[in-house]
Amino acid sequence: MDIKEMLIQAGYEVIGEGKNGEEAVDLVYQRKPDIVIMDIKMPRMDGIKATRIIRNFKHSAVILLTAYSQRELVNDAKEAGVIGYLVKPVSEEDLIPAIEIAKRQQEQFRLLERDIQLLKKSIAERKIIEKAKGKLMKQFSCSEERAYEWMRKKSMEHRISMFKLAEKILEK
Repeated sequence: MDIKEMLIQAGYEVIGEGKNGEEAVDLVYQRKPDIVIMDIKMPRMDGIKATRIIRNFKHSAVILLTAYSQRELVNDAKEAGVIGYLVKPVSEEDLIPAIEIAKRQQEQFRLLERDIQLLKKSIAERKIIEKAKGKLMKQFSCSEERAYEWMRKKSMEHRISMFKLAEKILEK
């Protein structure tokens, strides 16, 4: 049974098939699948090079299938960001668990990326609040604690975030 048939029979949706590495990259870019399954040895562009490009899109996990298990290929695949590596012949008993684990790892990756973005935003906002607090300390010759308390009080009075208040303070 070929891979596509295995996937369909197991209830997965196959949204595209590429004849070579370049086509695979184009399909992934256009259709944004959760999981990409491809061979290492493909015309025009090998699976490892295609994986490096696909991983830059950040929306697809890659599982490589290959007839080769040499350590060098495995290391290249790891460096490229492959989430799964299966040596042919591949059975449904091998493929389905690899897909499920890849899906879960991809979900975890997305959650981590979201958390990183939230942390970066929080740090950027905190820097603005600190600048505004410094401006108030200088302007009113007061302590850091007193400037912060004043900002907190005004933030609650006007029902705006400390960040929005800090932006207004820095505009003046």
